[in-house]
Amino acid sequence: MKRTLVISDIHGCYQEFNQLLSKVNYNSKEDQLVLLGDYTDRGPKSKEVLEQVMLLVETLGVLALRGNHDQMLVDAVCNGQDSRFLRNGGMTTLESFCGWEWFAGNYSFDRYVEAKEYVAEHYSEHLDFLNGLPYYYEDDKHIYVHAGIDPTCEDWKQTALKDFLWIREPFFKNPTGLSKKVVFGHTPTIYLQETADIFFDEDKIAIDGGCCFGNQLNCLEITKDAYYTHYVPSNLK
Repeated sequence: MKRTLVISDIHGCYQEFNQLLSKVNYNSKEDQLVLLGDYTDRGPKSKEVLEQVMLLVETLGVLALRGNHDQMLVDAVCNGQDSRFLRNGGMTTLESFCGWEWFAGNYSFDRYVEAKEYVAEHYSEHLDFLNGLPYYYEDDKHIYVHAGIDPTCEDWKQTALKDFLWIREPFFKNPTGLSKKVVFGHTPTIYLQETADIFFDEDKIAIDGGCCFGNQLNCLEITKDAYYTHYVPSNLK
């Protein structure tokens, strides 16, 4: 592979995702595409994004990791863990799967439960896909993960599963002590610096441009000798 291309936190921003793939001239025969999770919630087309990711993984060898929003969807639909899902854009995801006319102004809890039942019945393959995604990936020079690792672990792979999906300050405010750089999403880079561009630290690279919040969708291009950054602006202004 000549390039590794890394994108994170698509959050239902289907149009921007495809614009970005086109902008970087993604070629599955020459590039390794790595997606760091959070395919659903907040943006308008969670279903379309997820189905495209499933197809990319199945047909083109794309590596897709698990994000906390992906886990929340599974937990809400399959295990009744609703509160966190609803606080973090889950209703938009259900509308994407069930159709925008599903609620028709009736956002009662009963109608919400019916939406979850509809997703469980008609999209079990999608839920199984999300529930089977790995928490991390590594190559010769980088570790890829959705949120980060626990830098207090002697072996970073012993990081608690919830921390792979949710960790913030204990990870990005402390050195990892690793020889490999950690490439992560989850925390929008605008919280780490003054812009939504990709953030480079000595041992970490943050790539979440906050597209679902109206900022941008980033792609980190890794070659043998250098890093390059690409982005497309969000349509959610």
